[in-house]
Amino acid sequence: MQLSGIISISGKSGLSKIISQTRTGLIVEALEDGKRSAVHGAERVSSLEDISIYTYEDDMLLSAVFEKMFEGTKGEKVISHKSSAEELKSYLKSILPNYDEDRVYVSDIKKLVQWFNILHDKGLLIPDDKESDKKEEGTKAKKEIKKAAPKPKNLGSKANAPKPSGKAAAGKKTSPKGASKGK
Repeated sequence: MQLSGIISISGKSGLSKIISQTRTGLIVEALEDGKRSAVHGAERVSSLEDISIYTYEDDMLLSAVFEKMFEGTKGEKVISHKSSAEELKSYLKSILPNYDEDRVYVSDIKKLVQWFNILHDKGLLIPDDKESDKKEEGTKAKKEIKKAAPKPKNLGSKANAPKPSGKAAAGKKTSPKGASKGK
């Protein structure tokens, strides 16, 4: 899963996409309603590609957890984030059996499920293998276009530059028409 540019802003529900960067912060667009807003540099912002879930072995990146959730539901939405605490815990246990139950709270699971459903609704959950297929198709098409297009001449070389003609070529100064030569 490619989650670059998708962020969570502390104190605000939902997810946002980074549109631009300013001198004092970021311009973001909320994924749910498309409203743009400014985020000051002092606000706490977390990029989804940097977030991970505690497990008993190593921490697992959020993108890997989303891939497991996507495979588990065969590309459909998951349970609601408003489900009971026991339902949420059992769901995460079915997807990620080795998650650390002491350090992953129900509020974290709610966010995980809510974020997955938001990204699913916006069509941003594309497994990495499909993304690489799309990139390969795009590069193949670009290569085919390059092969079909004629090669441009090197216009910057002196050999292809137009040669000056007339008085200017001889190094003589010319005056504009109608201008008098002061005597």
